[in-house]
Amino acid sequence: MLEIFFAAECANVVVPEATEQAMRYYNSGNLLWIAQQAWVLVIPLLFLITGFTGKLARFSEKSGKNWFFTIAVYLVFFTLIYKLLSLPLDFYAGYTRQHAYGLSTQTLDRWFSSYGKETLVGLISAIAFVWIFYLLLKKSPKRWWFYSSLVSIGILFITMFVQPIWIDPLFNKFGPMKDKHLEQQILSLASRAGIENGRVYEVDKSADTSMLNAYVTGFGQTGRIVLWDTTIKQMKPDEILFVMGHEMGHYVLNHIWWYLAIMSAATFVIFYLTYRSANFLLHRYQKRFGFKHLYSIASLPLLLLLTGIFLFLASPFFNYISRYMEHEADRFGLEITQNNEAAGKAFIVLQLGNLANPRPGPIYNFWRNSHPSLGDRVDFCNSYCPWKEDKPLKYADYFRGE
Repeated sequence: MLEIFFAAECANVVVPEATEQAMRYYNSGNLLWIAQQAWVLVIPLLFLITGFTGKLARFSEKSGKNWFFTIAVYLVFFTLIYKLLSLPLDFYAGYTRQHAYGLSTQTLDRWFSSYGKETLVGLISAIAFVWIFYLLLKKSPKRWWFYSSLVSIGILFITMFVQPIWIDPLFNKFGPMKDKHLEQQILSLASRAGIENGRVYEVDKSADTSMLNAYVTGFGQTGRIVLWDTTIKQMKPDEILFVMGHEMGHYVLNHIWWYLAIMSAATFVIFYLTYRSANFLLHRYQKRFGFKHLYSIASLPLLLLLTGIFLFLASPFFNYISRYMEHEADRFGLEITQNNEAAGKAFIVLQLGNLANPRPGPIYNFWRNSHPSLGDRVDFCNSYCPWKEDKPLKYADYFRGE
């Protein structure tokens, strides 16, 4: 997917071989990913084949008294059981493994605090929205998948809007950049990209990790570029400017909107497949499952299982779209900074700081990689510099003063 466009050498950044520790982290990460994908499906499957979901639904009906509180009671117990069953795997993935490889700075108390907050946010969100889906299931047994898709898209937009201002600050402190000179350089770059009143936030991720990252989140009044403080500490200013140019590319090229549009279209397909599959399975196995109607809250594990399967099968497609957008954001960052050396070295810092394998295999890229491999990205930085040969830039129209 990453092309070589120009014969001229733009930079000569050498991609180091992955260290032995990085390869252990990579290989153990693949095994962990397989376990996590399976576990997400195993838990709802256990709820179904044991008939426990039907028993829990009947208990919820007695305790909840009315329809809404029946759903709320079920969700409370389902969430707590789900999180308790997942706790050993989550603890290994988020705490034990990260500390073993020297990538985590998080205390045990802080990890459990974050885990508890994550569980509480998930539960509140479920209670706030799940009842809508079950109302649609009851009122429109044949069209619920269509209306539920519309509701899901609305929830997705709401989440994107509120997450930067209400949810993310529950876990980390966000604030203005401490390095005002670097902040001014970033804002000047944003102005060149046509972004006025840009918002760049520094987040104290060093309280949790030594890894590096930056990202774009939110939209409208909550849209912002977030830079981890670990990235600021480990990268040089010109490398950070390329990273910021990349993130500005996502913003200017409307990648968030494009991705939301693609996800919205996929939601209709996934809900329709879930609708057809759920009715078939319920008709065949209702005695084992312990419930007769899809609009019963007892069907939640069945719906989660099926949507999980279809999302997993669709993940290579979503990864491909994401890799394309990341590649174009790289191009945007190169064109606006025109500093190939700094761009390539920024990816090397990411590789070393995150214990990344710079050239994973095709299976990894197909199923797991939402970004081009770091080796491919450095190769692109070394080869893409049309400005050096007076050739047109793909995104020149976005740049002010060009």
